[in-house]
Amino acid sequence: MGMRVLVTGGAGFIGSALVRHLVAERGHIVLNLDALTYAGNLESLAPVAAMPGYRFIQADVRDGAALARAFAEFDPDAVMHLAAESHVDRSIDGPVPFITTNVVGTGTLLEAARDHWSGLTAERQGRFRFHHISTDEVFGMLGDQGRFDETSPYRPSSPYAASKAAADHLVRAWRHTYGLPTIITNTCNNYGPYQFPEKLIPLSIINALQGRDIGVYGQGRNVRDWLYVEDHARALALVLERGRIGETYNIGAEAEQSNIAVVERLCDLLDEMAPDPAGPHRRLITFVVDRPGHDWRYAIDAAKIRRELGWVPQESFERGLAKTVRWYLDHRDWWRRVQDGSYRGQRLGLAPGQRL
Repeated sequence: MGMRVLVTGGAGFIGSALVRHLVAERGHIVLNLDALTYAGNLESLAPVAAMPGYRFIQADVRDGAALARAFAEFDPDAVMHLAAESHVDRSIDGPVPFITTNVVGTGTLLEAARDHWSGLTAERQGRFRFHHISTDEVFGMLGDQGRFDETSPYRPSSPYAASKAAADHLVRAWRHTYGLPTIITNTCNNYGPYQFPEKLIPLSIINALQGRDIGVYGQGRNVRDWLYVEDHARALALVLERGRIGETYNIGAEAEQSNIAVVERLCDLLDEMAPDPAGPHRRLITFVVDRPGHDWRYAIDAAKIRRELGWVPQESFERGLAKTVRWYLDHRDWWRRVQDGSYRGQRLGLAPGQRL
C-alpha cells in the first residue's frame, strides 16, 4: 500500500504535478491542502480528481486549527510542503504576504506536524517524514562560473528568496531541536504544463499568441537553470520514498539558458507550430527596465541526488520546451480562463517610482 501524504500547495504549478505523479504513478494516497489563492487551480488536478487516492481540502497553512483538523482526519505518514508565495516580482511589489505565508505558515505547519508526529507509535514515527520543497534562490547569485551545491551558503537577494531561506532554517531548527524527521530539497526554475502565466515561459508564449510585446528584463543576459516540472515531480517522489532524514538534495537539470535565449527559442517554436501572418514572433521581443536586485545567474549541482537516489531528468531543455509550447497551444481555454481572473499579464516587480 502507498503512503498517506499530505501535500500543501497541491493546486499550484509544481504541487499539482507532484500530486498527479504521486497518485497516478506511485500509488500513494494524497490529501491536497491548498488555500486556492490566485495561482491555485483545481483544473490542474483533473487527471486524478476522480481517483480514490486523491482528496482535497481548502485551507491555509497559516490556520493552525484547520491544520490540526486535517492531520487528525487524514492521519498522514508524510508531509510534502509546497504551499508558498513564489514569484519574485510580486515579492517586490508586496513582501508581507511572502513573510506571512512562507515563514509564519511554515512555522505553523511544522508545529502541526510535530504534534501529529509526537502522537504516533514508535514504528510510525520512524517512517514519518516532513519534506520541505524550496528554491535555489536562497543561495543568492552566482558569477559566470560555479554551481550551487548542498553546502552553498545562504545569501538571499529578494524578499521571496529571504522568506524561503527563513523557511528552510525553520525546518532545520525543528529537526535539530525537536527531532522532527525532515528533508529539504532546493530546485531551480521549473517550466511545463499548467504554469500560471506570470512566469517567463508561459507569459511569453501567451503574449506572443496574442500579438503582444514579449517583455525581457534588461538585455536578457541573466542566466537560469531550467527543469521540466514532471522531472521535478519524479525527483520529489524519490526523495520522499528513499531520501535520508536530515539531508538536503539539490534538484536541477544542468540546463542553463539566458532569458533572451529562452524567449528567442520560444518564438522560433511558435513560428513552427503556430505561424503568425504578421511575421516572425521575434519581432515582439521588447527589452524593458530590469527589476531591482535581479540576480545574474543561478545553476544547480545535482550530483548528490543522482549519486544517492539514481535520479536523472528525462527531458532535455529543447524537448521539454517544445512540449510546453505545444501544451499551451492545445490548452488555450485553460489559460484564457486563468486570464479572466486577477492577473492579465501586467508588469510586476517595479520598484517605487520606477517606470517601464
